[in-house]
This record gives sequence, C-alpha cells and structure tokens, in this order.
Amino acid sequence: MTTATATAGTTAVATAAPLHVTGAGVVSAAGYGLAPLGELLLKQGELEKSPVGEDADAYPPRPVRAVHGFDVKEHLGRKGTKYLDRLTSFGLVACKEVLEGAEVSGGRTGVVLATNTGSVSTHSSLLYDTLTLEKPYLVNPGQFPNTVMNSTSGQIAIRNGLRGLNATVAGGQTASLLAFRHARLALGLGRAERLLVGGVEELSAPAAWAWHRTGVLREDAALGEGAAVFTVQQDPAEGALAELLACEVRFTPDPRHYAEGLANAVSRALDRSGVRPEEVTAVSLGAAHHRGLERIEERGVRAALGGELPRAVRVADVLGETYSASGALQLAALLALWQAEPPASPVTALVTSVGRDGNAAALVVRSPR
Repeated sequence: MTTATATAGTTAVATAAPLHVTGAGVVSAAGYGLAPLGELLLKQGELEKSPVGEDADAYPPRPVRAVHGFDVKEHLGRKGTKYLDRLTSFGLVACKEVLEGAEVSGGRTGVVLATNTGSVSTHSSLLYDTLTLEKPYLVNPGQFPNTVMNSTSGQIAIRNGLRGLNATVAGGQTASLLAFRHARLALGLGRAERLLVGGVEELSAPAAWAWHRTGVLREDAALGEGAAVFTVQQDPAEGALAELLACEVRFTPDPRHYAEGLANAVSRALDRSGVRPEEVTAVSLGAAHHRGLERIEERGVRAALGGELPRAVRVADVLGETYSASGALQLAALLALWQAEPPASPVTALVTSVGRDGNAAALVVRSPR
C-alpha cells in the first residue's frame, strides 16, 4: 500500500507503507542468530581467519572469515542432506531459525532470495570432473541440482512447505537490496501475505582466487560467507524487529557518476519513507574494503544527507566480503546492534549498496517502536 503526500510547490510523492520484520535467521562467522553478531560488532572481537573444507589448502594468501564447525546434519538431520552444498545448507539453516516457533501459512508464504551465480564450488567441481574423469564423464548426478541458481530458494520452499511466490534475484553486490525491493513489490501486489527475504553466499577456493586476482578489494580485506533471512509482512506484528520503509534502486552507466546515482537512490528512498535526511542516525555501508567504491558510497551518502555521514556500520569489517549476501547481513548488523543496545525511542537508519556494474540501492529501516 502507498499513500500520496504533497506540500505546496512540490511534486506529490507516494509514501511507502512500512513492512514489518517479524523474524531473523543468521548464519555467519560470528555464529548463529543476531546476538553473536551484535556482540562481535560492539566488541570488535577476533575471529578465525583460516578457510575450511576440502579445498582449504588451495586458498590464496588472504584472510578468510569462514563459518567454522558448520555441519548441516546437526541442524537438519541426515534425511535429504547428503547432496546439499554449502550455499543451500546456509540458506536452509537460516530459514529454520527464522521459522522456528512461528505459525506459517504455507500457501501464502513465499521466498525471495539473493545470490549471484548459485554455488561456485559445485559448478567448479562438476566442471573439473567433466574434464578429468574417464568417458562417459561419470560425474555425480546428485550434485547437479545445486548448479541451478534457484536451487536454494527451491529447497527452502520444499522443506518448509512454502507454496507462495518463489524468486531468486541475481544482482552482484546489490542483490540483497534488489531482493527487498522485489519483495516490497510482490507484497504490495498481493502475491503473498508473508515472505522470507534475504541473501546467501558461500566461500570456496575458486571464488577466493577470483577476488584475489581481480584486485578489487584492498589487500587486507577478508573474504566471508553466510546467510541472513528475514520474515517480512505488511500486517503489523507484536514484537517486530524493525520496519522496512522504502527501498529504491538506480542504475548509472557512467562510473564517473556512481556517487550521484547512489545519492539519488537514497534521496528517493527517504522521500518515499517520509524521512528527513537529518533524521538518519546510522548507515550500514556495503562497499567497505572495495577499492574506489568505498569512497564513492560514502560520497553518495553524504550528498544525500546534506554533507554529514552519521554513525557508519561496516559489517564487512567483522564478517568479511560476502558479496550478494552483503545487503542482508548489513540489515542483520543494524538489527543486532538495536537488540544489543535498544534505542530509547525509534531511530531510522539506511542500508546502502553500490556495485561496479553501476547499480546502487538504498533501504530505509526503522527500529522497533
């Protein structure tokens, strides 16, 4: 739902009705749930920086923030988990957290999940087997479903009996915020009553080498993995974790104007939320440690907020670069901090993201009332 607002001498802007976050499931290097993430952000504690898995020895010389000790069977049991890849396992465990104890109508509950290419490790291992095994290329057929980009969202729906809208959004750095934008449109059109919205990313040696060789990250920047999924609905709910106001996205083809594109997205999101720039108390930034983009993002936010940069939250400082899941984990960081240090009265924050492809996005979030 939207309502039209206007002031004398200005163009009417449709104000977005808030969406309510009623649950959150997080899998990250900090642990499971919001509480460990909040503690890590406040204390800036140290995490293990070594990779995990069968390809751990093949990683480049770069710090890594992996989810250590993760075993999907401990969370979901042995049935149906034999061929699950790490990406899908993260998504399923995060959704188990967010749905635990909740009464969900499967027919009107759907999934909107952000990713980039699906499981890079599965793609790489199957390609390697195809090229190296004897003919007729006896690859493991049980792994093939994991090569499909929407495998994780499909598995989430199947395991939890969710028969509503099911969408996978691929958008690189901005994928998670694009997913929230998609969810807002779907709920506004009545396509579902409730959506599980978030992002997921896994670590692997091939992906780590891609980051390392391109040089787009600072040398000391860590690589991370994890998932954050949120239950989002239009109806107000007792004990909601946050309100999601407007989410706006922009594409700017000229790299010289990326900051202007982000500033435009932020300003539009604030207008549609009915929020003045000076009311923003924090911004959760997504381009931390990205060469060039980090300053572009800060410059775009400053331009939209009148030159000031409020409290900056950089979840990548503690969890590493999580790419398509970064926007979801940026939101999780805000919610974790609000839980750890509840504000005396509702406050408003921004989640921003900007990519090297010219996409930029901004989400306006309000703390619980």
